[in-house]
Amino acid sequence: MTARLELRGISKSYPGVLANDDISFSVMPGEIHAVLGENGAGKSTLMKIIYGATSADAGKILCDGKEVGAHDPSTSRALGIEMVYQHFALFESITVVENIALSMPGKMDLKALAERVREVSQRYGLPVDPQRLVLTLSVGERQRVEIVRCLLRSPRLLILDEPTSVLTPQAVQTLFKTLRQLAAEGCSILYISHKLDELRDLCHSATVLRGGRVTGTADPRAASSAELARLMVGSDLPEVTRAPAERGAAPLLRLDKLSLAAPSVLGTPLRDIELEAFGGEIVGIAGVSGNGQGELAAAISGERRAARPGDVLLDGVPIGHLDAGQRRDRGLGFVPEERLGRGAVPPFSLTENALLTAHRRGMVRRGFADRGKARGFARQVIEKYKVKAAGPGARAHGLSGGNLQKFIIGREIELAPQVLLVSQPTWGVDVGASAYVRQTLIDLSRAGKAVIVISEELDELFEICDRLYVISKGRLSRRLERAATDVAEIGLLMTGAGIDDAAAEPCEENKLHAL
Repeated sequence: MTARLELRGISKSYPGVLANDDISFSVMPGEIHAVLGENGAGKSTLMKIIYGATSADAGKILCDGKEVGAHDPSTSRALGIEMVYQHFALFESITVVENIALSMPGKMDLKALAERVREVSQRYGLPVDPQRLVLTLSVGERQRVEIVRCLLRSPRLLILDEPTSVLTPQAVQTLFKTLRQLAAEGCSILYISHKLDELRDLCHSATVLRGGRVTGTADPRAASSAELARLMVGSDLPEVTRAPAERGAAPLLRLDKLSLAAPSVLGTPLRDIELEAFGGEIVGIAGVSGNGQGELAAAISGERRAARPGDVLLDGVPIGHLDAGQRRDRGLGFVPEERLGRGAVPPFSLTENALLTAHRRGMVRRGFADRGKARGFARQVIEKYKVKAAGPGARAHGLSGGNLQKFIIGREIELAPQVLLVSQPTWGVDVGASAYVRQTLIDLSRAGKAVIVISEELDELFEICDRLYVISKGRLSRRLERAATDVAEIGLLMTGAGIDDAAAEPCEENKLHAL
Protein backbone atom coordinates (compact mmCIF):
# COMPACT_ATOMS: atom_id res chain seq x y z
CA MET A 1 0.00 0.00 0.00
CA THR A 2 1.31 3.45 -0.92
CA ALA A 3 1.88 5.82 2.00
CA ARG A 4 -0.49 8.76 2.21
CA LEU A 5 2.42 10.96 3.38
CA GLU A 6 6.13 10.24 3.19
CA LEU A 7 8.91 12.51 4.41
CA ARG A 8 12.47 11.92 3.17
CA GLY A 9 15.36 13.78 4.80
CA ILE A 10 13.49 16.96 5.73
CA SER A 11 15.83 19.60 7.14
CA LYS A 12 15.23 23.20 8.16
CA SER A 13 17.50 25.65 9.92
CA TYR A 14 17.18 29.16 11.25
CA PRO A 15 20.04 31.42 12.40
CA GLY A 16 21.71 29.49 15.21
CA VAL A 17 19.04 26.77 15.31
CA LEU A 18 18.71 23.48 13.41
CA ALA A 19 14.95 22.96 13.75
CA ASN A 20 14.61 19.81 11.62
CA ASP A 21 17.54 17.51 10.89
CA ASP A 22 17.11 14.78 8.24
CA ILE A 23 13.60 13.76 9.32
CA SER A 24 12.05 10.78 7.58
CA PHE A 25 8.84 8.85 8.33
CA SER A 26 5.59 7.88 6.63
CA VAL A 27 1.87 7.86 7.41
CA MET A 28 -0.42 5.26 5.85
CA PRO A 29 -4.04 5.76 4.73
CA GLY A 30 -6.41 5.54 7.70
CA GLU A 31 -3.57 5.79 10.22
CA ILE A 32 -3.69 8.08 13.27
CA HIS A 33 -0.01 8.97 13.70
CA ALA A 34 1.31 10.86 16.74
CA VAL A 35 4.31 13.18 16.61
CA LEU A 36 5.93 13.45 20.06
CA GLY A 37 8.65 15.70 21.36
CA GLU A 38 9.66 18.24 23.96
CA ASN A 39 9.28 21.97 23.40
CA GLY A 40 11.81 22.93 20.76
CA ALA A 41 11.99 19.39 19.32
CA GLY A 42 10.90 20.64 15.88
CA LYS A 43 7.27 19.46 15.74
CA SER A 44 5.66 22.77 14.81
CA THR A 45 8.26 23.56 12.17
CA LEU A 46 7.75 20.13 10.61
CA MET A 47 3.94 20.52 10.49
CA LYS A 48 4.30 23.94 8.85
CA ILE A 49 6.57 22.41 6.22
CA ILE A 50 4.06 19.65 5.48
CA TYR A 51 1.20 22.15 5.26
CA GLY A 52 3.22 24.59 3.15
CA ALA A 53 3.30 27.46 5.64
CA THR A 54 7.11 27.34 5.47
CA SER A 55 9.58 25.61 3.18
CA ALA A 56 12.25 23.01 3.91
CA ASP A 57 15.92 23.61 3.17
CA ALA A 58 16.37 20.01 2.03
CA GLY A 59 14.42 16.81 1.61
CA LYS A 60 11.31 15.57 -0.17
CA ILE A 61 7.61 15.29 0.61
CA LEU A 62 5.53 12.65 -1.15
CA CYS A 63 1.73 12.52 -1.06
CA ASP A 64 0.16 9.27 -2.29
CA GLY A 65 3.48 8.39 -3.90
CA LYS A 66 3.85 11.64 -5.86
CA GLU A 67 6.48 14.19 -4.94
CA VAL A 68 5.17 17.56 -3.74
CA GLY A 69 7.41 20.38 -4.82
CA ALA A 70 7.46 23.92 -3.47
CA HIS A 71 3.96 24.54 -2.13
CA ASP A 72 1.82 26.78 0.02
CA PRO A 73 -1.32 26.06 2.10
CA SER A 74 -3.60 26.47 -0.91
CA THR A 75 -1.59 23.80 -2.76
CA SER A 76 -1.82 21.55 0.29
CA ARG A 77 -5.59 21.95 0.45
CA ALA A 78 -5.83 21.01 -3.22
CA LEU A 79 -3.90 17.82 -2.36
CA GLY A 80 -6.31 17.06 0.49
CA ILE A 81 -4.03 18.22 3.34
CA GLU A 82 -5.83 20.22 6.04
CA MET A 83 -4.58 21.59 9.34
CA VAL A 84 -6.36 22.71 12.53
CA TYR A 85 -4.08 24.99 14.50
CA GLN A 86 -4.10 25.19 18.30
CA HIS A 87 -5.10 28.84 18.08
CA PHE A 88 -8.24 29.35 16.02
CA ALA A 89 -8.50 31.66 13.01
CA LEU A 90 -12.13 32.79 13.13
CA PHE A 91 -13.71 36.23 12.75
CA GLU A 92 -15.89 36.69 15.82
CA SER A 93 -18.27 39.33 14.44
CA ILE A 94 -19.66 37.18 11.59
CA THR A 95 -21.53 33.88 11.45
CA VAL A 96 -20.16 30.36 11.30
CA VAL A 97 -21.17 29.87 7.68
CA GLU A 98 -19.65 33.23 6.67
CA ASN A 99 -16.36 32.22 8.31
CA ILE A 100 -16.37 28.91 6.46
CA ALA A 101 -17.23 30.60 3.15
CA LEU A 102 -14.08 32.74 3.45
CA SER A 103 -11.93 29.61 3.24
CA MET A 104 -13.79 27.96 0.36
CA PRO A 105 -12.74 28.45 -3.28
CA GLY A 106 -14.91 30.52 -5.62
CA LYS A 107 -18.21 32.24 -4.89
CA MET A 108 -20.38 30.43 -2.38
CA ASP A 109 -24.14 30.15 -2.06
CA LEU A 110 -24.43 30.76 1.70
CA LYS A 111 -27.78 28.99 1.98
CA ALA A 112 -26.49 25.86 0.25
CA LEU A 113 -23.24 26.01 2.23
CA ALA A 114 -25.19 26.27 5.49
CA GLU A 115 -27.02 23.06 4.61
CA ARG A 116 -23.70 21.33 3.87
CA VAL A 117 -22.35 22.52 7.22
CA ARG A 118 -25.36 21.05 9.03
CA GLU A 119 -25.11 17.78 7.12
CA VAL A 120 -21.36 17.28 7.62
CA SER A 121 -21.38 18.39 11.26
CA GLN A 122 -24.21 15.99 12.10
CA ARG A 123 -22.60 13.14 10.19
CA TYR A 124 -19.41 13.38 12.25
CA GLY A 125 -21.06 14.08 15.60
CA LEU A 126 -19.85 17.70 15.75
CA PRO A 127 -23.11 19.68 15.52
CA VAL A 128 -22.79 23.41 14.87
CA ASP A 129 -25.38 26.04 13.97
CA PRO A 130 -24.15 27.73 10.77
CA GLN A 131 -26.15 30.90 11.49
CA ARG A 132 -24.71 31.66 14.93
CA LEU A 133 -22.24 34.48 15.43
CA VAL A 134 -18.83 33.12 16.35
CA LEU A 135 -18.60 35.47 19.36
CA THR A 136 -21.53 33.56 20.94
CA LEU A 137 -19.78 30.18 20.66
CA SER A 138 -17.88 28.43 23.42
CA VAL A 139 -14.26 27.54 22.73
CA GLY A 140 -15.21 23.89 22.20
CA GLU A 141 -17.85 24.92 19.65
CA ARG A 142 -15.30 27.08 17.86
CA GLN A 143 -13.02 24.10 17.54
CA ARG A 144 -15.91 22.18 15.97
CA VAL A 145 -16.20 24.94 13.39
CA GLU A 146 -12.50 24.66 12.53
CA ILE A 147 -12.74 20.89 12.12
CA VAL A 148 -16.00 21.01 10.14
CA ARG A 149 -14.41 23.61 7.86
CA CYS A 150 -11.71 21.04 7.07
CA LEU A 151 -14.16 18.16 6.72
CA LEU A 152 -16.17 20.04 4.08
CA ARG A 153 -13.17 19.63 1.79
CA SER A 154 -12.98 15.84 2.32
CA PRO A 155 -9.40 15.77 3.62
CA ARG A 156 -7.04 12.91 2.88
CA LEU A 157 -4.59 14.03 5.59
CA LEU A 158 -5.69 16.03 8.67
CA ILE A 159 -3.11 17.69 10.95
CA LEU A 160 -4.26 18.48 14.51
CA ASP A 161 -2.11 20.57 16.88
CA GLU A 162 -3.01 20.15 20.59
CA PRO A 163 -6.71 19.70 19.72
CA THR A 164 -7.95 18.84 23.23
CA SER A 165 -6.41 21.70 25.21
CA VAL A 166 -9.76 23.56 25.32
CA LEU A 167 -12.16 20.63 25.72
CA THR A 168 -13.98 18.97 28.61
CA PRO A 169 -13.30 15.24 29.13
CA GLN A 170 -16.69 14.45 27.60
CA ALA A 171 -15.93 16.59 24.53
CA VAL A 172 -12.56 14.85 24.14
CA GLN A 173 -14.31 11.50 23.80
CA THR A 174 -16.67 12.98 21.19
CA LEU A 175 -13.68 14.28 19.22
CA PHE A 176 -11.94 10.91 19.41
CA LYS A 177 -15.06 9.18 18.09
CA THR A 178 -15.03 11.57 15.13
CA LEU A 179 -11.33 11.00 14.44
CA ARG A 180 -11.75 7.23 14.56
CA GLN A 181 -14.63 7.52 12.09
CA LEU A 182 -12.48 9.64 9.76
CA ALA A 183 -9.64 7.12 9.97
CA ALA A 184 -12.04 4.27 9.21
CA GLU A 185 -13.05 6.17 6.06
CA GLY A 186 -9.40 6.31 4.94
CA CYS A 187 -8.34 9.76 6.16
CA SER A 188 -4.85 9.89 7.67
CA ILE A 189 -4.36 11.98 10.81
CA LEU A 190 -1.20 13.58 12.19
CA TYR A 191 -1.82 14.24 15.88
CA ILE A 192 0.33 16.47 18.12
CA SER A 193 -0.29 16.46 21.86
CA HIS A 194 1.58 16.55 25.17
CA LYS A 195 -1.14 14.39 26.75
CA LEU A 196 0.40 10.95 26.61
CA ASP A 197 -2.66 9.10 27.92
CA GLU A 198 -4.67 10.50 25.00
CA LEU A 199 -2.07 9.33 22.50
CA ARG A 200 -2.17 5.83 23.96
CA ASP A 201 -5.96 5.79 23.68
CA LEU A 202 -6.19 7.17 20.14
CA CYS A 203 -3.08 6.72 18.01
CA HIS A 204 -1.89 3.72 16.00
CA SER A 205 1.77 4.75 15.83
CA ALA A 206 4.14 7.49 16.96
CA THR A 207 7.30 9.17 15.75
CA VAL A 208 9.47 10.74 18.45
CA LEU A 209 11.53 13.88 17.82
CA ARG A 210 14.32 15.17 20.04
CA GLY A 211 16.59 18.04 19.13
CA GLY A 212 15.10 18.20 15.64
CA ARG A 213 15.89 14.55 14.83
CA VAL A 214 13.86 11.35 14.79
CA THR A 215 15.03 9.41 17.85
CA GLY A 216 12.54 6.56 17.82
CA THR A 217 9.15 5.16 16.93
CA ALA A 218 6.57 3.45 19.12
CA ASP A 219 3.17 1.83 19.20
CA PRO A 220 1.39 4.06 21.78
CA ARG A 221 -1.19 1.35 22.45
CA ALA A 222 1.53 -1.01 23.66
CA ALA A 223 3.66 1.52 25.57
CA SER A 224 3.13 3.14 28.95
CA SER A 225 3.07 6.90 29.41
CA ALA A 226 6.39 6.63 31.26
CA GLU A 227 7.96 4.77 28.33
CA LEU A 228 6.74 7.40 25.85
CA ALA A 229 8.02 10.19 28.09
CA ARG A 230 11.40 8.47 28.33
CA LEU A 231 11.61 8.34 24.53
CA MET A 232 10.84 12.07 24.39
CA VAL A 233 13.35 13.33 26.95
CA GLY A 234 15.97 10.58 26.81
CA SER A 235 15.78 9.74 30.52
CA ASP A 236 13.33 8.92 33.28
CA LEU A 237 11.09 11.79 34.31
CA PRO A 238 11.33 13.12 37.84
CA GLU A 239 8.40 11.96 39.94
CA VAL A 240 6.13 14.64 41.35
CA THR A 241 5.73 14.11 45.11
CA ARG A 242 3.04 15.77 47.18
CA ALA A 243 3.28 15.71 50.97
CA PRO A 244 0.02 16.02 52.95
CA ALA A 245 -1.22 19.60 53.20
CA GLU A 246 -0.98 21.39 56.54
CA ARG A 247 -3.60 24.07 56.07
CA GLY A 248 -3.20 27.38 57.88
CA ALA A 249 -5.74 28.59 60.43
CA ALA A 250 -7.11 31.45 58.31
CA PRO A 251 -7.27 31.99 54.53
CA LEU A 252 -4.45 34.02 53.04
CA LEU A 253 -6.70 35.00 50.13
CA ARG A 254 -10.46 35.31 50.19
CA LEU A 255 -12.98 36.44 47.59
CA ASP A 256 -16.27 37.56 49.16
CA LYS A 257 -19.14 37.53 46.67
CA LEU A 258 -16.94 39.18 44.05
CA SER A 259 -18.91 40.39 41.02
CA LEU A 260 -17.53 42.27 38.03
CA ALA A 261 -19.07 43.31 34.74
CA ALA A 262 -17.57 41.86 31.59
CA PRO A 263 -14.64 44.00 30.39
CA SER A 264 -16.06 43.93 26.84
CA VAL A 265 -18.89 42.41 24.79
CA LEU A 266 -16.63 39.40 24.24
CA GLY A 267 -15.82 38.97 27.93
CA THR A 268 -17.52 37.07 30.76
CA PRO A 269 -19.03 38.78 33.81
CA LEU A 270 -18.13 37.36 37.22
CA ARG A 271 -21.04 36.67 39.54
CA ASP A 272 -20.90 36.22 43.31
CA ILE A 273 -17.49 34.51 43.36
CA GLU A 274 -16.62 33.04 46.77
CA LEU A 275 -13.20 31.43 47.20
CA GLU A 276 -10.72 30.76 49.99
CA ALA A 277 -7.06 29.81 49.70
CA PHE A 278 -5.11 28.84 52.83
CA GLY A 279 -1.39 28.71 53.40
CA GLY A 280 -0.01 25.22 52.90
CA GLU A 281 -2.35 24.24 50.06
CA ILE A 282 -2.88 24.48 46.31
CA VAL A 283 -6.35 25.48 45.16
CA GLY A 284 -7.22 24.58 41.59
CA ILE A 285 -9.75 26.25 39.30
CA ALA A 286 -10.95 24.11 36.40
CA GLY A 287 -13.08 25.11 33.45
CA VAL A 288 -13.41 25.25 29.69
CA SER A 289 -11.58 28.24 28.23
CA GLY A 290 -13.68 31.38 27.92
CA ASN A 291 -15.81 30.87 31.03
CA GLY A 292 -14.30 33.69 33.06
CA GLN A 293 -10.82 32.42 33.88
CA GLY A 294 -9.11 35.50 32.45
CA GLU A 295 -11.53 37.84 34.17
CA LEU A 296 -11.03 36.04 37.49
CA ALA A 297 -7.24 36.20 37.19
CA ALA A 298 -7.46 39.94 36.45
CA ALA A 299 -9.71 40.49 39.47
CA ILE A 300 -7.36 38.62 41.82
CA SER A 301 -4.11 40.07 40.44
CA GLY A 302 -5.36 43.67 40.49
CA GLU A 303 -5.38 44.22 36.74
CA ARG A 304 -9.05 44.99 37.35
CA ARG A 305 -10.17 46.49 40.64
CA ALA A 306 -13.19 45.20 42.51
CA ALA A 307 -16.34 47.21 43.17
CA ARG A 308 -15.65 47.11 46.92
CA PRO A 309 -12.32 46.83 48.81
CA GLY A 310 -13.69 43.89 50.82
CA ASP A 311 -14.46 41.82 47.72
CA VAL A 312 -10.80 40.68 47.78
CA LEU A 313 -8.95 40.13 51.07
CA LEU A 314 -5.26 39.30 51.44
CA ASP A 315 -4.45 37.87 54.87
CA GLY A 316 -7.66 39.45 56.14
CA VAL A 317 -6.91 42.93 54.76
CA PRO A 318 -9.22 44.36 52.04
CA ILE A 319 -7.27 44.92 48.80
CA GLY A 320 -10.04 45.05 46.19
CA HIS A 321 -9.38 48.77 45.60
CA LEU A 322 -5.61 48.31 45.03
CA ASP A 323 -3.90 48.00 41.66
CA ALA A 324 -1.60 45.16 40.61
CA GLY A 325 1.59 46.83 41.82
CA GLN A 326 0.14 47.61 45.24
CA ARG A 327 -1.06 44.04 45.62
CA ARG A 328 2.41 42.77 44.73
CA ASP A 329 3.85 45.00 47.42
CA ARG A 330 1.56 43.26 49.92
CA GLY A 331 2.60 39.75 48.91
CA LEU A 332 0.50 38.68 45.93
CA GLY A 333 2.45 37.13 43.05
CA PHE A 334 1.05 36.45 39.58
CA VAL A 335 2.09 34.32 36.60
CA PRO A 336 -0.17 35.17 33.63
CA GLU A 337 -1.36 32.75 30.99
CA GLU A 338 0.46 34.50 28.13
CA ARG A 339 4.18 33.97 28.65
CA LEU A 340 5.30 36.18 25.78
CA GLY A 341 3.73 39.61 25.89
CA ARG A 342 2.47 39.63 29.49
CA GLY A 343 4.77 37.40 31.52
CA ALA A 344 7.81 38.57 29.58
CA VAL A 345 8.66 41.08 26.86
CA PRO A 346 9.85 38.96 23.89
CA PRO A 347 12.83 41.04 22.65
CA PHE A 348 14.03 41.94 26.16
CA SER A 349 16.86 40.06 27.86
CA LEU A 350 16.17 37.96 30.95
CA THR A 351 17.88 40.69 32.98
CA GLU A 352 15.45 43.28 31.64
CA ASN A 353 12.53 40.91 32.17
CA ALA A 354 13.60 40.40 35.77
CA LEU A 355 13.09 44.13 36.32
CA LEU A 356 9.42 43.90 35.30
CA THR A 357 8.30 42.64 38.69
CA ALA A 358 11.51 42.32 40.74
CA HIS A 359 12.54 45.98 40.59
CA ARG A 360 11.18 46.34 44.13
CA ARG A 361 14.10 44.20 45.33
CA GLY A 362 16.48 47.16 45.44
CA MET A 363 17.09 47.14 41.70
CA VAL A 364 16.01 50.74 41.19
CA ARG A 365 17.67 53.71 42.86
CA ARG A 366 16.51 57.29 42.35
CA GLY A 367 14.63 56.23 39.25
CA PHE A 368 17.56 54.39 37.64
CA ALA A 369 17.84 50.63 37.21
CA ASP A 370 20.76 48.90 38.88
CA ARG A 371 21.55 46.50 36.06
CA GLY A 372 24.21 44.72 38.06
CA LYS A 373 21.67 43.67 40.70
CA ALA A 374 19.12 42.81 38.03
CA ARG A 375 21.69 40.67 36.23
CA GLY A 376 22.56 38.89 39.46
CA PHE A 377 18.89 38.24 40.22
CA ALA A 378 18.29 36.85 36.72
CA ARG A 379 21.36 34.60 37.02
CA GLN A 380 20.10 33.34 40.39
CA VAL A 381 16.73 32.41 38.87
CA ILE A 382 18.40 30.70 35.88
CA GLU A 383 20.62 28.56 38.11
CA LYS A 384 18.11 27.77 40.86
CA TYR A 385 15.24 26.86 38.52
CA LYS A 386 17.36 25.04 35.92
CA VAL A 387 16.49 27.38 33.07
CA LYS A 388 18.26 26.42 29.84
CA ALA A 389 19.46 29.80 28.58
CA ALA A 390 22.70 31.40 27.45
CA GLY A 391 22.82 33.54 30.59
CA PRO A 392 21.04 36.69 31.81
CA GLY A 393 21.59 38.37 28.45
CA ALA A 394 19.50 35.80 26.55
CA ARG A 395 16.37 37.18 24.89
CA ALA A 396 13.02 35.92 26.16
CA HIS A 397 11.82 34.93 22.68
CA GLY A 398 14.91 32.75 22.25
CA LEU A 399 13.88 30.39 25.06
CA SER A 400 11.61 27.39 24.64
CA GLY A 401 8.16 27.68 26.19
CA GLY A 402 9.08 25.43 29.10
CA ASN A 403 12.28 27.27 29.96
CA LEU A 404 10.65 30.68 29.75
CA GLN A 405 7.87 29.43 32.04
CA LYS A 406 10.44 28.19 34.56
CA PHE A 407 12.11 31.61 34.50
CA ILE A 408 8.84 33.51 35.02
CA ILE A 409 7.66 31.24 37.85
CA GLY A 410 11.11 31.36 39.44
CA ARG A 411 11.16 35.15 39.22
CA GLU A 412 7.82 35.35 41.04
CA ILE A 413 8.73 32.81 43.74
CA GLU A 414 12.01 34.58 44.50
CA LEU A 415 9.95 37.65 45.41
CA ALA A 416 8.62 35.62 48.39
CA PRO A 417 4.87 36.02 47.81
CA GLN A 418 2.37 34.96 50.47
CA VAL A 419 -0.08 34.06 47.69
CA LEU A 420 0.89 33.02 44.18
CA LEU A 421 -1.68 32.96 41.38
CA VAL A 422 -0.58 30.92 38.34
CA SER A 423 -2.66 30.74 35.17
CA GLN A 424 -2.14 27.72 32.86
CA PRO A 425 1.24 26.81 34.39
CA THR A 426 2.16 24.10 31.88
CA TRP A 427 0.13 25.00 28.80
CA GLY A 428 2.14 23.85 25.77
CA VAL A 429 5.04 22.81 28.03
CA ASP A 430 6.67 19.41 27.50
CA VAL A 431 6.45 16.62 30.04
CA GLY A 432 9.90 17.19 31.55
CA ALA A 433 9.42 20.90 32.19
CA SER A 434 5.82 20.26 33.30
CA ALA A 435 6.98 17.91 36.06
CA TYR A 436 9.51 20.48 37.27
CA VAL A 437 6.97 23.34 37.29
CA ARG A 438 4.38 21.27 39.16
CA GLN A 439 6.87 20.16 41.80
CA THR A 440 7.98 23.77 42.27
CA LEU A 441 4.40 24.86 42.96
CA ILE A 442 3.86 21.99 45.41
CA ASP A 443 7.06 22.86 47.27
CA LEU A 444 6.01 26.50 47.54
CA SER A 445 2.64 25.55 49.03
CA ARG A 446 4.25 23.15 51.51
CA ALA A 447 6.44 26.02 52.67
CA GLY A 448 3.26 27.64 54.02
CA LYS A 449 2.24 29.76 51.04
CA ALA A 450 -1.13 29.72 49.27
CA VAL A 451 -1.03 28.76 45.60
CA ILE A 452 -3.97 29.19 43.22
CA VAL A 453 -3.74 27.39 39.88
CA ILE A 454 -6.08 28.16 37.00
CA SER A 455 -5.77 25.32 34.50
CA GLU A 456 -7.69 23.52 31.78
CA GLU A 457 -5.55 20.40 32.32
CA LEU A 458 -7.59 18.19 34.65
CA ASP A 459 -4.76 15.69 35.06
CA GLU A 460 -2.57 18.53 36.28
CA LEU A 461 -5.15 19.77 38.77
CA PHE A 462 -5.72 16.30 40.21
CA GLU A 463 -1.97 15.74 40.47
CA ILE A 464 -1.04 18.86 42.44
CA CYS A 465 -4.16 20.38 44.03
CA ASP A 466 -5.66 19.88 47.48
CA ARG A 467 -9.01 21.51 46.74
CA LEU A 468 -10.81 22.35 43.51
CA TYR A 469 -13.40 24.76 42.16
CA VAL A 470 -14.96 24.80 38.68
CA ILE A 471 -15.76 28.02 36.84
CA SER A 472 -18.58 28.09 34.27
CA LYS A 473 -20.13 31.19 32.69
CA GLY A 474 -18.54 33.41 35.32
CA ARG A 475 -19.86 31.38 38.27
CA LEU A 476 -17.77 29.33 40.67
CA SER A 477 -18.87 25.91 41.87
CA ARG A 478 -18.93 24.77 45.47
CA ARG A 479 -15.58 23.81 47.00
CA LEU A 480 -14.50 20.25 46.17
CA GLU A 481 -11.94 18.20 48.07
CA ARG A 482 -9.66 16.58 45.50
CA ALA A 483 -9.82 13.17 47.18
CA ALA A 484 -13.65 13.26 47.21
CA THR A 485 -14.26 14.07 43.54
CA ASP A 486 -13.29 12.67 40.13
CA VAL A 487 -12.82 13.69 36.50
CA ALA A 488 -16.42 12.81 35.59
CA GLU A 489 -17.89 15.14 38.23
CA ILE A 490 -15.51 17.95 37.31
CA GLY A 491 -16.33 17.46 33.63
CA LEU A 492 -20.06 17.81 34.29
CA LEU A 493 -19.50 20.95 36.35
CA MET A 494 -17.44 22.37 33.47
CA THR A 495 -20.57 22.21 31.32
CA GLY A 496 -22.44 24.28 33.91
CA ALA A 497 -24.47 21.37 35.32
CA GLY A 498 -24.72 21.63 39.08
CA ILE A 499 -23.58 25.24 39.30
CA ASP A 500 -26.35 27.51 40.59
CA ASP A 501 -28.17 29.07 37.64
CA ALA A 502 -29.57 31.81 39.83
CA ALA A 503 -26.84 33.93 38.28
CA ALA A 504 -28.87 34.11 35.10
CA GLU A 505 -30.05 37.48 36.43
CA PRO A 506 -27.22 39.98 36.03
CA CYS A 507 -25.73 41.36 39.22
CA GLU A 508 -26.41 44.99 40.11
CA GLU A 509 -23.02 46.12 38.87
CA ASN A 510 -23.61 44.46 35.51
CA LYS A 511 -27.01 46.14 35.22
CA LEU A 512 -25.33 49.49 35.77
CA HIS A 513 -22.60 48.58 33.29
CA ALA A 514 -25.22 47.71 30.69
CA LEU A 515 -26.84 51.11 31.17
